Amino acid sequence: MSDAVFEFVIVGAGPAGEAAAYEARRRGASVAIVDRGWFGGSCPHVGCIPSKSLLDSAARHAANPASWSWRQASERRDWMVNRPTDAPEPDDRSHVEALEEAGATCYRGTGRIAARGQVEVRHDDQVHVLHARHVVVAVGSRSRLPAVAGIDDVPVWTNRDATLARELPARLLVLGGGPTGVELAQVYARFGVPVAIVQSGDRLAPTDHPRNSAVIAEALRADGVDVRLGVKAVAVEVRGGRDGAHLVRLSDGSSAEGHAILLAVGREFPLEDLGLEAYGIDLSGRTAFPRDGRLRLAEGLWVVGDPAGPELHTHQAHYQGETAIRMALGDPIAPDYRALPRVTYTDPEAAFVGLSLEGARDTGVDAFELVADFATSARGYGVQAARGHVTIVVDRATGTLCGAAMACPDASAAIHECVLAIQARVPIAILAETIHAFPSTPRILNGLFADARRELARSGAAGARREWLGPTQR
Repeated sequence: MSDAVFEFVIVGAGPAGEAAAYEARRRGASVAIVDRGWFGGSCPHVGCIPSKSLLDSAARHAANPASWSWRQASERRDWMVNRPTDAPEPDDRSHVEALEEAGATCYRGTGRIAARGQVEVRHDDQVHVLHARHVVVAVGSRSRLPAVAGIDDVPVWTNRDATLARELPARLLVLGGGPTGVELAQVYARFGVPVAIVQSGDRLAPTDHPRNSAVIAEALRADGVDVRLGVKAVAVEVRGGRDGAHLVRLSDGSSAEGHAILLAVGREFPLEDLGLEAYGIDLSGRTAFPRDGRLRLAEGLWVVGDPAGPELHTHQAHYQGETAIRMALGDPIAPDYRALPRVTYTDPEAAFVGLSLEGARDTGVDAFELVADFATSARGYGVQAARGHVTIVVDRATGTLCGAAMACPDASAAIHECVLAIQARVPIAILAETIHAFPSTPRILNGLFADARRELARSGAAGARREWLGPTQR
């Protein structure tokens, strides 16, 4: 057993944990970071990075099947995640080396809080006792196994299996229509795999803007995906379908089949064995764990990334990791999620920030909405778009943007003008008078901003005039 003392001990070395470690080292604080799995977490190994590589490959294959095969896609994906050709999983050594170069001390093993300010790390037969002024929990999340009869008898896929697969399944059944489900459904469908996706709610991407959900469903159907909405899986019959496929009985009496079944019905957070009770945190279920993004749970205890809430995004994890360190070191700041962007990287991409019209009105905001059809815009004509939209939501009282959504090829980039506008509370008049390149997607926003300024002027609302004192003088 060995003891060591640090200012910060970080349990979990995914995006949130890494961001916290780097920020702490930039501020001169001593750091230990612990993980029993990959340093770097899921995102670079079985999440964001490989899935986006596969989406790009699927688009190449759909455009010209002879030019880009699944073998090429798989090899490119393996290169992206640093996975040798003879290895079952990626190599995370570059993440460890970068952290150590920054001055962090890395421990491979299972970390558990033994007492306030004390974390025990176990691996093999060794125990390291780490003492810290601050403990940062950054353990990420894992795929949730739904309560479906017979599912324990099936070797189901998670995002790990779907993003690391080297062979295409004969048929794929996706349970869950969130970002993971819809992105991977499109990947496999474009490579010629018959795909069905089952979503219990009435739309795909249920946390996205409703127009984005509609565009995603239309795009998947155009790629041949069998989209089933408003139904749940109730039972699985192992190899009960055609050609040895697994058969899934659905709540409406129908069924769906897949030689591989991908679970994308949500995430759960591995908090139960961390020892949070040492800080008075109740994990019995009697009190809901506060997934509100507050970051500070108790004196000297912080939670960042997926378990912290309010949503599940790698960029949120980066932000929270850095913010928690800044707060712990005395910076007078607090987390701000008003302008948290959400992006689904299907073709077309779908992006959303802030509030929908319904969400704004539900919170008491006097809002109005303006919508432009992307396919009939100059940009849409230029890229031969078949679908898409650009939508803004305006707060009439303040004359500022309170939400925006778009589904179009470059939505992940174009949304950030709206992210900044919401964060800085930029008046609509300023946005309307900003010159936007033609014929870009932001040029579509330019037209909507001009229409919004006219609407505000008609009603005598704020924001129709150009004067602006800046976000800190509101």
